[in-house]
Amino acid sequence: MVCIIKQKINGKDYYYLRKSVREGKKVVSKHIAYLGSNKKEAEKKAKEIIKNLEKKDNLMENVKMNESNELKKAEGEKEIKPEEKLNEITAIASKRGIFFQTANIYGGKAGFFTYGHLGKLLKTNWENLWRQNILSLNDNFYEIQGNNILPEPVFRASGHIENFNDPLTECKKCHFRFRADTFLEDKGIENAGSLSIDQMNDKMLELKLKCLRCGGELIPIKQFNMMFPVNVGFNEEKAYLSPETAQAAYLAFKEEFQTTRNKLPLGLAIIDKAYRNEISPRQMFFRLREFSQAELQIFFDPDKINEHENWDEVKDKKLRIKFSDKENIEEVKCEELNKKFEIPKFYLYHASRVQDFYLNILKIPKEKFRLRELSKEERAFYNKLHFDVEVFLNTIGGFKEVGGIHYRTDHDLLGHSRVSGKDLSISYENKKILPHVLELSFGVDRNIWTLLDVFYSLGKEGSMFKFPPKLAPIQIAIFPLVKREDFEKIANEIARDLKEEFNVLYDKSGSIGRRYARNDEIGTPFCITIDDDSIKNKDATIRDRDTTKQIRVKISELKNILRDLIFQKKNFADI
Repeated sequence: MVCIIKQKINGKDYYYLRKSVREGKKVVSKHIAYLGSNKKEAEKKAKEIIKNLEKKDNLMENVKMNESNELKKAEGEKEIKPEEKLNEITAIASKRGIFFQTANIYGGKAGFFTYGHLGKLLKTNWENLWRQNILSLNDNFYEIQGNNILPEPVFRASGHIENFNDPLTECKKCHFRFRADTFLEDKGIENAGSLSIDQMNDKMLELKLKCLRCGGELIPIKQFNMMFPVNVGFNEEKAYLSPETAQAAYLAFKEEFQTTRNKLPLGLAIIDKAYRNEISPRQMFFRLREFSQAELQIFFDPDKINEHENWDEVKDKKLRIKFSDKENIEEVKCEELNKKFEIPKFYLYHASRVQDFYLNILKIPKEKFRLRELSKEERAFYNKLHFDVEVFLNTIGGFKEVGGIHYRTDHDLLGHSRVSGKDLSISYENKKILPHVLELSFGVDRNIWTLLDVFYSLGKEGSMFKFPPKLAPIQIAIFPLVKREDFEKIANEIARDLKEEFNVLYDKSGSIGRRYARNDEIGTPFCITIDDDSIKNKDATIRDRDTTKQIRVKISELKNILRDLIFQKKNFADI
């Protein structure tokens, strides 16, 4: 139930929209919006908010239904609540070696995770697919390796010294610190991150907010710079751990432009670590202090932003768009987005390829994917266009950002030219230009959590990850049916042969049923068993994870058949 309530604060009337919801056996009431101090204006504003809430609730209900259908689709699968799903994923991750809290023996530290052996394989597979599909969009795109520590002037030029801040508040009593914008959003203030510090402080006073931990009084909000400072050398020259990988590409641009024969567009990609001193790390891999990014900076002639040599390949493709001023996702052709909404062809071509990567390569269900437009108030001042890549995640409660497509104009090169005193403009096609930049940015760890969330499944045999074969940490498991020398000899020979191309596990311990269950749980798509018939007929059994069906194939044909299955040239049913 939603209703308007009035509160007196310092003798003045303030109106709020309150929503009552049932949580278990209790009914909990929460403020969801501040309506102002005028009753008529408050009623008018409340009607509009309630209307938007109804639309949003309908959208979320549709998404939840789609999610439920996805879980039920395979025969025998069961529904699982988001909190149970989160617990199951973290339990499997710890038990099987996908990820752990870093330095557990010392109690761990929020915002830091270690990838175990399976997690590292999953991460490497994702990164390799990113290289194959994003880095290959143009022959003049290359991967480079920069530095994680960069001198202070780099970040003065980029604007990080001045602008890379989060709003911080602190308890006067227990000195617990946390982010003010997320605190306000949890208390019902929408898009609190777009408010100024003064506006946030006003909201904190209006709502009479207290410390989350002890209920103590809070100090006024202040800006907190999230970069980690580092002292370099004997003279302790000031530097910082880089909060993003992008700066290394801007610093190397001019040298790379010359060494790659002065061609545009030029893409410089980096997959590396970044560091942000988050006030309150949260949401698993979504707010980390040390994390990995995969970013491609595309330098291009701004006069050619409304053209792309491969435009015809994408002009009729539909993008799943959530516009900033609309509630629902719309599927709109690239050509219409270009003509009606004036989004440049160069931008749309790359947005289409990013969508292809998620839907066709990573196999994210279409209804869980969208490109969300950021309004002027939300996006960075230098971004002329900004769409976030978002995936619906049960474990974190809705659509979450896993990447972004940013038209950064000439902001970065211009800033570095100004601070360094070096001219970063180039001669290109008989004119002098300062290239503009289109950035394709992806949080690697966020994408790994996305895979764990989307492909977790609860079947009749228990928990499992239904990773696409190309992504699975272990793609093939090989079992001798029993511990017998002749079985093990053939199984070992097959394992050595297949390891040349695939991630292979050899397992001879426990019953065959338990071995299947262990590999289902970690997402192994295909299991090969050697038995008596293998000795006689020189063949083996391949078991499919998703259907549990089995087929026998000649050992001499195994590698070719598995290659077709893993790279999805054929389905298991076709074999």
